[in-house]
Amino acid sequence: MEAKYERRKQELLDECTVAPEVFDRVMPRLERFMDPFVESLFRSEQVDHAHTFVQGLLSDVEKKNVESIAYRFGQDRMPLQWFVGMSDWDDEPLRKKLVEQVGEQLGRDDGVIVFDPSGFPKSGKQSVGVARQWCGRVGKIDNCQVAIYMGYVSAEEHALVDMRLYMPKEWTKDTTRREKAGVPRSVRYRTRHQLCLEMLEMHSDKLPHSWIAGDDEMGRPYAFRRRLDRLGERYLLAVPSNTLIRDLEADEPPYSGRGRYPKRPWQRVDKWVRSLDKRTWTTIDVRDGSKRPLVIEIVKCCVVGRTHRRQEGHPEVLVVIRYRDRDNRRVVKTDFYLSNASAQTELAEFARVAKAENRIEQCIQRAKSEAGLADYEVRNWKGWHHHQTLSLLATWFLVTEARRGKKMDTGDHRTTSPRRHLRHSAPQTRMRYALSNTARTPTTTGAQRTGAPVPLEAA
Repeated sequence: MEAKYERRKQELLDECTVAPEVFDRVMPRLERFMDPFVESLFRSEQVDHAHTFVQGLLSDVEKKNVESIAYRFGQDRMPLQWFVGMSDWDDEPLRKKLVEQVGEQLGRDDGVIVFDPSGFPKSGKQSVGVARQWCGRVGKIDNCQVAIYMGYVSAEEHALVDMRLYMPKEWTKDTTRREKAGVPRSVRYRTRHQLCLEMLEMHSDKLPHSWIAGDDEMGRPYAFRRRLDRLGERYLLAVPSNTLIRDLEADEPPYSGRGRYPKRPWQRVDKWVRSLDKRTWTTIDVRDGSKRPLVIEIVKCCVVGRTHRRQEGHPEVLVVIRYRDRDNRRVVKTDFYLSNASAQTELAEFARVAKAENRIEQCIQRAKSEAGLADYEVRNWKGWHHHQTLSLLATWFLVTEARRGKKMDTGDHRTTSPRRHLRHSAPQTRMRYALSNTARTPTTTGAQRTGAPVPLEAA
């Protein structure tokens, strides 16, 4: 039995091995992919460096910084280092082109725009924007930089489209520190939520959507939810478990006959959930998760939230989702959301948008692990934005390649053969974009169970 298992294991490993010629075909596609993005770069050496750096981000280099990438391609690190860290090229047109492509290729009317902050732990004090602040990556207040990412999720796919570096007040007020890090004079203090609104104003018309989503850091301030409501955006934003609400569906307290009419009491959302009857929940089967099979239990209620002035806010829908392990029925996670959607919105739709919010966390993790999003070794404003922008492009290329594989497009291949790539006489290559070292040719271009599983994997 053990010998049979070993043979089968080897067969599976062989199927995961890809011949070098497969990656040779990736190169022309990467060249064509980069062409629209480098149109704004006026010098041919800048175009070459952009191609080289994105290739390095997609390669099998372990640490995807400038020095490692230059070494990978047998180049002097100084020109590439200057291009990423100091060269005076504008990164914003590249991200605008990225937004356009994502909107054109993934755009759906029911798409979801998602905002998510991500921290980059740092040990020193010189990196632009670094300060002691909440860092979700380590789960505590720590010395770090924080970026706010804008992502787009649809039934087609999901991708990151833009980002902003959060600048704490201690940075925006320190002129000497700003000048040393090359922070433009036009940069003023903006809260993380103001940065989200700036990106939304800039890109919302290019990304077809019907929802805005975000984690509990995004949903915590009432002012942000109110601003989205006034902009006519429908949102589903996670909120902390201690968020105070008034249940508009509960009976009003009896009137004593004197004085003001009593109001419904403020309740924490976690305590409100504990008071629910088991029959209140609706159960939805979800496809197996990455770690364990999950079952979602979901409930909604019309509420008003408490503003920062201790007053009642606008009417909202409280949505609570519990995740249960299908094997032992144990609750593994409970998420709380507030939305300005109609109270008649289907529970399955709320669940779909909540799943979309989780997709962006996966996008950020993929960008960090496969496209070097967190591997930068630059301290100034320019270098940070250059590296981040090129990493977003590399991540988008991975998305386009994955979609291409799903569609089985053979335009750049020979006649499809299901086993043509399995065993090959040429030396084998690791399953990553181990791109060629050859230099690029210069160029200037009530408890109810639903009948069928809800496909929450696709937003």
